[in-house]
Amino acid sequence: MPAPDPFHAGVVRAFWFDVALYRSAADGPGGTADRLCDGAFQECSGLELAAEIKEYAEGGRNDGVVQRVGRVKLQPIVFKRGMFTRNGDGQVRSELWDWLQGMVAGVRPVPRYNGRIEVRAGYGRPVQAVWTFERGLPLKVLGPALHARTGEIAIEEMHIAHEGLRLVTR
Repeated sequence: MPAPDPFHAGVVRAFWFDVALYRSAADGPGGTADRLCDGAFQECSGLELAAEIKEYAEGGRNDGVVQRVGRVKLQPIVFKRGMFTRNGDGQVRSELWDWLQGMVAGVRPVPRYNGRIEVRAGYGRPVQAVWTFERGLPLKVLGPALHARTGEIAIEEMHIAHEGLRLVTR
């Protein structure tokens, strides 16, 4: 009997991450025409929310404290070993780097981009989950160590700070 397909068995062992960046609605129309770039990466981290919990000692209650929810901390999203292209055509274009260089050059206001991260069980497979983030700003970009033998030009790491994270369900 053949081993069950992990995709259909509900166990996904390998992922493919498709990423798209769109102009934030607060900075302009925010439609697909305002798409900055698409990308694919081997790793994606920072999809986390951490709530601050504040403790209040309640008078007369000696067996515990009241727990209250405070602010939620958002972690930067980190993409590793991949590349952004324009409109999924596979050609590396300058739009992402223009966004970064504009920020370095002092162009204000800095455009913000919303992002969509589609998690697939492999290349060409259906979408398993979709994460979105809002009003992203580039925080850090680490280019590749250029090596003439391999010809790699992928972005080693890109960190994006953001103002909101959602897991989109169907």
